[in-house]
Amino acid sequence: MNTAFKALNDPTRREILELLQQRDMTAGEIVEHFSLSGPSISHHLDLLKQAGLVSAEKQGQYILYSLNTTVVDEIMKWFLQFRSKKK
Repeated sequence: MNTAFKALNDPTRREILELLQQRDMTAGEIVEHFSLSGPSISHHLDLLKQAGLVSAEKQGQYILYSLNTTVVDEIMKWFLQFRSKKK
């Protein structure tokens, strides 16, 4: 889970996750939303994959990236354990 928190520490990676929440996208589609280079976005995607927040599936000559909701659910469950209990 530490890797996921490190990945979430960057605003670009958080924005990529927000994009992928809307729909699955290729790296090229993701790049269109940023003023960063393709290799820079690829680096961010790689870190998100390593953290398990994003999955990648090769489709022909493209790689389709999608949000891994299982890991997101685990993080949310962990966060929710800290909310205060009503008395």
